[in-house]
Amino acid sequence: MGEGILWDEQQEKLWWVDIQQCMLWNHHPASQQEQHWVLPQRVCSFAMTATPGVFILGLAKQLVRFDSRNGALTLLAEVEAGLHSTRINDGRVDRAGNFVFGTMNEHGPEAIGHFYRFTTSGQLQRLALPAVTVANSIAFSPDGKTMYCCDTPTRRILMCDYDADSGAVDRLRLFAQLDHTQTSGYPDGSCVDAAGCLWNAEWGGRCITCYTPDGQLRQRVLLPVTQATCLTFAGPDLDTLYVSSAHIGLSEQQRANDANAGAVLQLTLPGLRGLREARYGAAGASTC
Repeated sequence: MGEGILWDEQQEKLWWVDIQQCMLWNHHPASQQEQHWVLPQRVCSFAMTATPGVFILGLAKQLVRFDSRNGALTLLAEVEAGLHSTRINDGRVDRAGNFVFGTMNEHGPEAIGHFYRFTTSGQLQRLALPAVTVANSIAFSPDGKTMYCCDTPTRRILMCDYDADSGAVDRLRLFAQLDHTQTSGYPDGSCVDAAGCLWNAEWGGRCITCYTPDGQLRQRVLLPVTQATCLTFAGPDLDTLYVSSAHIGLSEQQRANDANAGAVLQLTLPGLRGLREARYGAAGASTC
């Protein structure tokens, strides 16, 4: 279950997680070398820090500092310790260096998950957003003043005004509604390009989708995998897209027909250019 893929321009490496196998992976395109680490819990999302190789990991029920150089783990916060059916899911660093993430209900359709942020000063703060079943699609506009998010089963991507200094959110509203006549997909991970367009990986839709800043469908790109999960802009010019995917939940016959399921895909599109991923603590004091 590949997820949360990010490009590290400092080390020129791709990083992503395999949630179900409790693994953090990296790939160095220039040398084609790969590494992986096995964590004590499922690792569901993560944030890069200013120190290459040091991360904030969203494990199933904890935020930890992880130093890939020596394997050291340091507990930073427990997350929803009293809710046994939830785990951390999607996450991304805002433009000011705070790690924003959400949780999901693994055992039912009830909306008991929430959105949080781990601030640059090391405080865990719940955002004033509605409860969700599966938190996903967390991304930020180029100026950092708009936050995108979704509750995946609703097939709706939302947007709100976002204050990175306080964590205040306001004017939650619809950004895009996936049309069942055009796609069978559900919104999963997202990222924003240099023009402010939102790119979304569609779980079950066999595609990624680009929306203009006002929520209009601009482009849908078909993929050779059914379950795309997340995407990132990579390379020296941030003009290459990498997409993670998953084969969890597919039957043996479906996996036979979906030979690339679980792979990381690489693609280039005319005029494509992304933004650097923000790093935890980049705009203030950091516990890391």
